[in-house]
Amino acid sequence: MIAIIDYGMGNLRSVQKAFEKVGYRAEVVQEPARVGQARGIVLPGVGAFRDAMENLKAAGLDRAVKEALAAGKPFLGICLGLQLLFEISEEFGSTPGLGIFPGWVRRLRWGVKIPHMGWNSVYFQKETPLTRGISDGAQFYFVHSYYVDPGEQDLVAGVTTYGQPFTSMVNRGNVFGIQFHPEKSSTLGLKILQNFGELVAKC
Repeated sequence: MIAIIDYGMGNLRSVQKAFEKVGYRAEVVQEPARVGQARGIVLPGVGAFRDAMENLKAAGLDRAVKEALAAGKPFLGICLGLQLLFEISEEFGSTPGLGIFPGWVRRLRWGVKIPHMGWNSVYFQKETPLTRGISDGAQFYFVHSYYVDPGEQDLVAGVTTYGQPFTSMVNRGNVFGIQFHPEKSSTLGLKILQNFGELVAKC
């Protein structure tokens, strides 16, 4: 079972339905114990970084995520779920994240319209199981005002340009993060989720 973590941020049902469409069972869960029972973890989300961290901590889900990662379970962070993997967000001054990866979450600037909303290309920086069968430069759907600035270059798995290039995918081991929304990205978005499901099935 793939656990989609419900911490009160985002349209979780659309992610669940997308997994079901590609043939993988996914459940929306709120309890840390259910996260621990899952074979794969998805942390989606939209909204404010600080509110998200407060909700995760209040429910004990921050610890559940860290324990799942320590156990080597496949993990996918989507949009805000990607950003929460990092140490600090500059939203509301400075807000600590989960600290799984080194780096900052920064606001888009560069004279572009915020939020960044719509289709844009992702250029892969390394091969990952998540992008198997997807061409470099493929387009996905974005909705965000902040982006991740990894502290280690080898984390960067994909880059997108919006005013300037920014990191739109990260990967280390079984941990993946994507800034775009696969559940809103048509066929290629479903392929991303299918690839993640296949990875979970092998573990």
